[in-house]
Amino acid sequence: MAAYTLRRLLLMIPTLLGILLLNFIIVQAAPGGPIDQMLARFEGLSSQSSTRLEGDGGEVASSDGSRSSRGIPPQFIERLETQFGFDKPAPERFLDMLVDYATFDLGESFFRGKAVTTLILERLPVSISLGLWTTLLVYLISIPLGVRKALVHGSRFDVWTSGLVIIGYAIPGFLFAILLIVLFAGGSYWDIFPLRGLTSPDFSELSVWGKVKDYFWHISLPVAASAIGSFATLTMLTKNSFLDEIHKQYVLTARAKGASDRRVLYGHVFRNAMLIIIAGLPSALIGIFFTGALLIEVIFSLNGLGLLGFEAVMQRDYPVIFGTLYLYTLIGLILKLISDLTYVWVDPRIDFETRES
Repeated sequence: MAAYTLRRLLLMIPTLLGILLLNFIIVQAAPGGPIDQMLARFEGLSSQSSTRLEGDGGEVASSDGSRSSRGIPPQFIERLETQFGFDKPAPERFLDMLVDYATFDLGESFFRGKAVTTLILERLPVSISLGLWTTLLVYLISIPLGVRKALVHGSRFDVWTSGLVIIGYAIPGFLFAILLIVLFAGGSYWDIFPLRGLTSPDFSELSVWGKVKDYFWHISLPVAASAIGSFATLTMLTKNSFLDEIHKQYVLTARAKGASDRRVLYGHVFRNAMLIIIAGLPSALIGIFFTGALLIEVIFSLNGLGLLGFEAVMQRDYPVIFGTLYLYTLIGLILKLISDLTYVWVDPRIDFETRES
């Protein structure tokens, strides 16, 4: 198993390089780069300044002339290119980025004046809070529900719960978030939960128990909105996995030997049926923690990683785009390896080294 783990770790290097290279090419080809964004901001400020001067009866002039009439000086554009590193050819910029990423130096944001690492660390607690509680809620409800549905397959309970989870799956998370705001956050009915943020303004002044209550008070609606679409997939996956195992020969043999239903379920079926659930955990974590809550973060004004990545793409903030992409990819590859190792821990009969050979 050690050799397999080492091979997987080494394979992460070309995988990371390939993903970064592909996205680097795509982003570089996209119109409206960071210099265009900066020039648009500069022209907007110049236009506003000119409007104010004209309104005051003044002349639109400065020591180096009016930018609105003469255009932006080429020297200014050259300074921007040097500042953003665009005075170098694209291959050299890509190689410099890889060298920095090898030491986890993710660079500095073009427009925020902070290191990318600092921005990520500032936003990470929000995404972890939302993703952790969403994942925990989904798994605590979906797995027992899926097991129960498998045991009573075809019953009324199975039918109406299937209808509920499918309806929940059909409702987009952001639409359910708006519905929750209308119902419970002072929209049109009850004003029970806060509308935005993870904490109240006086959070630091509260007692320990008060902070706990305030935190869960704020996180309730975002977590509910994030989890609504995840129940169906995991519930039906759990049900089908258990149904498949329940009808296998070893279960019939165990029952024929007089084993109780509880012993058969938790002593034989559970471990085998949970393998497919474990396999989907890494992708579920990546989706919930980093990318699945973008609209939820926007609606509830939560400054998480999803909102950070979206803002970076809109602003063409390349260091933030590539820095977050690098970390997402690296974490995803590591979680996938952990998933495979967990396979072996759950069922020692699985041997990845033999399978690869």
